[in-house]
Amino acid sequence: MFRTALRNVLAHKARLLMTVLAVMLGVAFVSGTLVFTDTLGNAFRNQSAKSYDDVAVAVETYAGGHDEKTPGIDDATLEKIRGLDGVASATGRVTGFAGVAGPDGKLIGNGWSNAGANFAPGEDGKDASYDFTDGSGPAKNGSVALDKDTARKGEYRVGDPVRVATNGPVKEYTLSGIFTTEDGAVNAGGSLVLFDTATAQKLYLKPGVFQNATISAEDGVSDQKLLDEITPLLPKDATAQTGKVLADRQAKDIESGLSSLNTMLLAFAGIALFVGVFLIANTFTMLIAQRTRELALMRAIGATRRQIKRSVLLEAAVVGTLASVIGFALGLGLATGLRSAMGLLGGKIPAGPLIVSPTAVGSAFAVGILITVLAAWLPARRAAKIAPVAAMSSVHATATVKSLVMRNSIGGVIALLGSAGIVAGAASGGSPGRQLIAGGAFFTLIGVIILIPLLSRPVIALVRPLLKKLFGVSGKLASQNAVRNPRRTGATASALAIGLTLVTGISVLGFTLGQAIDRMTTDNIKADYMVSMASGDSLDQSTLDALAKADGVSALSPQQAAGFEVDGEYQSASAVAPGDVEKVFSLTTVSGSIGSLKDGRVAVGSETAKSNGWKTGDTLPVKFEDGKKGELAIGALYEENEFLSPFVIPKELADEHSASSRPEIREIWIKTDGGASKSHEQSIVDALGDNPAMSVMDRQDIRDMFGGFINTALNIMYGLLAMALLIAVLGVVNTLAMSVFERQQEIGMLRAIGLDRGRVKRMIRLEAVVISVFGAVIGVGLGVFLGWAIGRTLSSDIPGYALVIPWDRLGIFLLLAGLVGVLASLWPARSAAKLNMLTAIKTE
Repeated sequence: MFRTALRNVLAHKARLLMTVLAVMLGVAFVSGTLVFTDTLGNAFRNQSAKSYDDVAVAVETYAGGHDEKTPGIDDATLEKIRGLDGVASATGRVTGFAGVAGPDGKLIGNGWSNAGANFAPGEDGKDASYDFTDGSGPAKNGSVALDKDTARKGEYRVGDPVRVATNGPVKEYTLSGIFTTEDGAVNAGGSLVLFDTATAQKLYLKPGVFQNATISAEDGVSDQKLLDEITPLLPKDATAQTGKVLADRQAKDIESGLSSLNTMLLAFAGIALFVGVFLIANTFTMLIAQRTRELALMRAIGATRRQIKRSVLLEAAVVGTLASVIGFALGLGLATGLRSAMGLLGGKIPAGPLIVSPTAVGSAFAVGILITVLAAWLPARRAAKIAPVAAMSSVHATATVKSLVMRNSIGGVIALLGSAGIVAGAASGGSPGRQLIAGGAFFTLIGVIILIPLLSRPVIALVRPLLKKLFGVSGKLASQNAVRNPRRTGATASALAIGLTLVTGISVLGFTLGQAIDRMTTDNIKADYMVSMASGDSLDQSTLDALAKADGVSALSPQQAAGFEVDGEYQSASAVAPGDVEKVFSLTTVSGSIGSLKDGRVAVGSETAKSNGWKTGDTLPVKFEDGKKGELAIGALYEENEFLSPFVIPKELADEHSASSRPEIREIWIKTDGGASKSHEQSIVDALGDNPAMSVMDRQDIRDMFGGFINTALNIMYGLLAMALLIAVLGVVNTLAMSVFERQQEIGMLRAIGLDRGRVKRMIRLEAVVISVFGAVIGVGLGVFLGWAIGRTLSSDIPGYALVIPWDRLGIFLLLAGLVGVLASLWPARSAAKLNMLTAIKTE
């Protein structure tokens, strides 16, 4: 039977090609994902271990320039540590934000990964954390060193002036050297600026104080022994751990971080393989139908049902093995390509070999072979049931409507249960609701897949008159052929339906969320510009003063973080400029007047006030951040604004009771005379000292900032789902090609009675278009339903949420489905048109 199975595979190479391609693509996705994440994990773990190679003990504090309660590690403490027996060296570190201006004056990097640190040379004048390729480390105030990538992007050479911004005004330094490093900021696509230690301490902390320290041990000295001796010397806010413990912790963090990426990619690989199941099952079903006489004759000469079934499954195993070998090789290339793509997108991956683990190899081959064999199981079972007498009957027996009754009943029940779960999840809302929807979506998809053969007849019947009217006999024959074998049509359309269900659901949800965010921005903001730090840190008071003098500025208000306790419960507040806040934000007053902020009163969001039983005119006893107690009078209630906290207070009140010497100004909102313009934007940039670390955004930039991640996520999802859609297209090609093969006699007869080659091609193309668009219609309908349901679970968290159906994009999906049908039919249609009519008529 093995020889028979192998012979059958070799005899049907062309007809099994699409199956091989489908399995190959799925295996490539799985193996590429596993190899890629294993390679990334190994590279980052090695980098982490390398960074702690010479570290016996690492000391960390949470000291920062705005946290005066956390003292950090002072020089005296560091000297005590250096004096301990067994300590080879103790190096203090201080870090913070530092942004470098590029040739265009804009920030190099993305803000959150732009870092500054101190250069801490040892007795040999070198800092082990950095390898200089040109020049040397900064030895005095006024000089800096840059990482190699930043220097290249900024076109800087040693000796050039470099404009560097920290959390204060931009300053110009002289470039003393260029270095390479394994620092996380650089590997994340950011930049690293090295200052001399005194300058870094002044910028980020205070003179003579460090945030962290690394201690190396002399040969033969235990890390644990040093840890025990160092711990008593440290301030109470500091934590100390051995280098090995920290390296292990980072390795676990890396593994945890990569697991979500691994899970997401494998989920899409699973979708692609699930779609591939329909192609494989369809292929083997059609092959067995074409070999009915052969299988029946084998039964007649003594082959048992088990042997027939085993033969078909062996064929599937051979196909799965071949596809898995090719797919795994393709997966290695995919992993390499993903690694290179991350580098092109700005992420720097540490050097390291491609990791091909036994798990990746085993999983890829197990998935490829198992999926193929499972998909072929049902066709194999049908083949085993063929009685010897069937050898004398027609090969092309079609399924009757009666034979589908049980299948349709089961499919209907499953689909109804799934739909009920989706509706219940939408009504429940929140995370539990989304879990219900996920389960309901699975059962709904299964139910619809089972029902698709039944649905094909009435749905395709609706377009039959149109096809006949537009394309004549070719259109009539195409519509009849599309429903001749409902199971086959259903399996082919199901693959497209699954892919388009997911694509449509994601599109509906993405467009709805995007519109809600866009409305939130448009409805809540009057300002023309928003100024913030690219790093996400707070702005300085001097920035507010400088912008107040800029030409064209008609209103200016900070959004400064503040807070206080009311009846023992902490309440967040936005400190703003009275008189200007209503000019930069759209504040709808429910009662009272926002103008009362000028009199020292406060405004409260109406929902917050309602939940606490407050009203305009009430006086609230409060405890401020500086510990002082007082009373605040409510001067107005307003409809909540997404850009402001529930309490809005005058800036002077927040400054008076601030626990920090520096106010935490998150953003500054600006209204200009006559609206946004290039001249006004330049005036603001000039007022900021052309600081690359400060971001100036107009209203469109603000909308893009909040909604941009949705578009990015949509594009990523489309890219990942493309694999599933490609496999669905292969399914259409395969079905048509095999259908043409088994209908040779029929096509020959049509040619003989006058159907020319052009109309034969048109018939096959229209059949492909009908099947593709049918699957697309089912997928789009299900996708809209799922998008609505998931959106309902998010509506309570998104103000102004309203379902938006992107009709234009859905129309494009349907047109693309039609185009897919046309492209998929090119080869089968050409093959059908080239058939010799006399030879075809004689074909059995």
